[in-house]
Amino acid sequence: MAYQDTQVNQRQVRAVSANKVLRNTYALLAMTLLFSAVTAGAAMAMGIERMNILVFFIGAYGLMFLVHKTANSAAGLLSTFAFTGFMGFTLGPILGAYMALPNGPALIMNALAMTGATFIGLSAVALVTKKDFSFLGNFLLAGAIVLVLAMVAALIFNIPTLSLAVSAGFVLFASAAILYQTSEIVHRAGETNYILATITLYVSIYNLFISLLSLLGIMNSD
Repeated sequence: MAYQDTQVNQRQVRAVSANKVLRNTYALLAMTLLFSAVTAGAAMAMGIERMNILVFFIGAYGLMFLVHKTANSAAGLLSTFAFTGFMGFTLGPILGAYMALPNGPALIMNALAMTGATFIGLSAVALVTKKDFSFLGNFLLAGAIVLVLAMVAALIFNIPTLSLAVSAGFVLFASAAILYQTSEIVHRAGETNYILATITLYVSIYNLFISLLSLLGIMNSD
């Protein structure tokens, strides 16, 4: 009897802790997305039309490394906003290019709506069903390697069909990452740091939005 009571208490403690991580994660995620929108608007207002690919990779991966190094300290929050602000700034030239198209604003709004609906739907699946999606971990690792190599090949050889495949692949990859990360928080199998959880979900949403926007642009011959 005492053993059963201990198990119940442990489950209750895990549930309370998971709920706390979820609340903190979603609160920080909302703030970082808003901050990214501000920096993206700033980049558009400054008239920046192109982001150097080398600067993007150095900035993105450098700041992400900084976030992981400071995630367990107060500096982690500053690093998080630095990373998401930079990512939002790099989004500005892309949005500016789409805004110049006749149906560009509609494409952006459609991509935003689809991204939001996908994120809410996948999060609901993980939270309501409480299914353990930890099995997606190996898929995400292999998928990341394949997508990065395919993306580099698409940039070097400028193959439209490969670019389309990469965008579709990133949609699937980002969707799987959202399920995986949310499941990790719920089941306490991995992520208990809300800063790292926020970064994972933020990058997934960023990739999902960019990929959907690219696919919509291709389908509209833009």
